Amino acid sequence: MTRTAFFISDGTGITAEALGNSLLAQFGSIQFKKVTLPYVDSIEKAVAAVDMIDQVMLEDGQRPIVFDTVVDEATREIIATSGAYKIDVFSAFLKPLELELGSHSSYSVGKSHAINEVTSYMDRIESVNFAIDNDDGARTEHYHKADIILTGVSRCGKTPSCLYMALQFGVRAANYPLTDQDLTS
Repeated sequence: MTRTAFFISDGTGITAEALGNSLLAQFGSIQFKKVTLPYVDSIEKAVAAVDMIDQVMLEDGQRPIVFDTVVDEATREIIATSGAYKIDVFSAFLKPLELELGSHSSYSVGKSHAINEVTSYMDRIESVNFAIDNDDGARTEHYHKADIILTGVSRCGKTPSCLYMALQFGVRAANYPLTDQDLTS
């Protein structure tokens, strides 16, 4: 069986995709055609999104699933008029959280991707620079400063892995390519 899943956001869509993909991964027997609609930040864009969702519903013969992280209530209400099964992250979680915390949400777009802690951000950027400078065995004399050193044959994904660890977690990652000489000596 194949179903269509939409990830709709008034920002990049990263949060909607992350949450949606985490949930959809629990259904291994179903294939999902995934559509991301980022920057749905106006009434006009919301209406266009609803038209697309409803068209897919007609073509597929079943309701699409919509994961939405749209902050603006008016825009969310328009998306809710589609015939899709809708998982509205902000409506589902923010109101109860506001009640529990006794405080109102800022309802700001992109807050989870903002630079909240400058020191943490700068550490991650420094780690990215370290990963780039110490890529592919370029500066083995700096390996003592590394948190981790990946080794592997050429083209196996060492560089993207190092950059991911640096950017996401601030890990100072270096990598070294194994050559025929390394393997025979």
